[in-house]
Amino acid sequence: MADKLIIFDTTLRDGEQSPGASMTKDEKLRIARQLERLRVDVIEAGFAASSNGDFEAVKAIADTIKGSTVCSLARANDRDIGRAAEALKGAASSRIHTFIATSPLHMEKKLRMTPEQVFEQAKLAVKFARNLCGDVEFSPEDGYRSELDFLCRVLEAVIDEGATTINIPDTVGYAVPELYGNFIKTLRERIPNSDKAVWSVHCHNDLGMAVANSLAGVQIGGARQVECTINGLGERAGNCSLEEVVMAVRTRRDYFGLELGIDTSQIVPASRLVSQTTGFVVQPNKAVVGANAFAHASGIHQDGVLKARDTYEIMRAEDVGWSANKIVLGKLSGRNAFKQRLQELGIELDSEAEVNAAFAKFKDLADRKSEIFDEDIIALVGDESVTSEQEHYRLLALSQRSEMGERPHARVAFAAGGQEFHGESDGNGPVDASLKAIEAHVQSGAEMLLYSVNAITSGSTESQGEVTIRLQHGGRVVNGVGADPDIVVASAKAYLAALNKLHSKGERVAAQG
Repeated sequence: MADKLIIFDTTLRDGEQSPGASMTKDEKLRIARQLERLRVDVIEAGFAASSNGDFEAVKAIADTIKGSTVCSLARANDRDIGRAAEALKGAASSRIHTFIATSPLHMEKKLRMTPEQVFEQAKLAVKFARNLCGDVEFSPEDGYRSELDFLCRVLEAVIDEGATTINIPDTVGYAVPELYGNFIKTLRERIPNSDKAVWSVHCHNDLGMAVANSLAGVQIGGARQVECTINGLGERAGNCSLEEVVMAVRTRRDYFGLELGIDTSQIVPASRLVSQTTGFVVQPNKAVVGANAFAHASGIHQDGVLKARDTYEIMRAEDVGWSANKIVLGKLSGRNAFKQRLQELGIELDSEAEVNAAFAKFKDLADRKSEIFDEDIIALVGDESVTSEQEHYRLLALSQRSEMGERPHARVAFAAGGQEFHGESDGNGPVDASLKAIEAHVQSGAEMLLYSVNAITSGSTESQGEVTIRLQHGGRVVNGVGADPDIVVASAKAYLAALNKLHSKGERVAAQG
């Protein structure tokens, strides 16, 4: 029997630390359900002690998910660990992941602790966590830049205290594959009780080598858990990409010789859901999940694929969830057909009220767009206005006038806290005028960091536009996403979605592992 490679997904924790990628509890729960369908082994649901909002999200995921282990991050102190344990009470299978920095730079400059103090704190934290949970993971933050002798001493001690998984983070993306793989190997060889724990790798992508480093940690170092995120989401240059690691191990089973529990057909649906929820668009040439990942433009390549697809394709598009049957529904389709398609796409809505709201949006879209694609349905269900009863701001109506040589003008009607407001404004363009008309009443004072438009489907001017707007205010960075065949309407929806997130009281304290 080949060894099992454990896939630890941290999209909802480390991925969420990407500026603007913070998610609501409902968004996190929806992604967690998709990760469960993907059959991820461990879902790191968040950092329960960072805020009441994150605590509630971890708790909701722990109470809901049955097929994966649910994990919460915690700093190496009793308060964080106790909070994590409390949030995880309802989980069928739970894990506490505690961490403390061990590199000289981090201990001196960030923690302001001596190595001896860090050593004692690590031991006490793991001991306390193990009394609350049978599955405890320990990470020495900035482990790759730590002094080897000290790191060995810390890791031996925390394994003695009951740590069941030891994770070695390349927190700043400094590693290169051969050196990182040998670093893991050396640790496992030098630590007497290393066989009592599963070894894990967690690599950041600052030099573009997160996947390569993770795979070297597995193949050279003997690690049997990889920590990764959907689409490689994460702060700075991101994290190790789940889809790339999984398909590398699956495609090159001859080399890695490892088993995976992942249902790879759920990779593309997971990628789309995370992209739509966070507003982080997947680049077309991204491996496995990019729009061009299985496209062939060269005549020689096209000829080869038509004769025998394995001449140029090492994976089948359908194995990772790409569907050849794009057109799914039209305006004559009924509610049952719509619900069936949601099921096929792996989309679960929480209530009949949400299904009814989504179906109403679908019928409205079908009246304006002759062909409804899978991507349209995913965007429609992800549109935060579908569950408008939970929103403070909601778009009611928009009209705008734009003529060549004349200054564009927009009128907007929107609801705010149950009241209806009307505003109008000129602008440099219809989008600018529409957003200024909203801001004139809201007066949020937020700074716009990003405005991005992405066509949901390609090849037609009928395609819905998906707009992402990133706002910053008072130290918080949020994304709003809106979709509509009218790009001006999509922009107004996205702006109000971002304002809704700024209006919410949830705050987070970023942690890095």
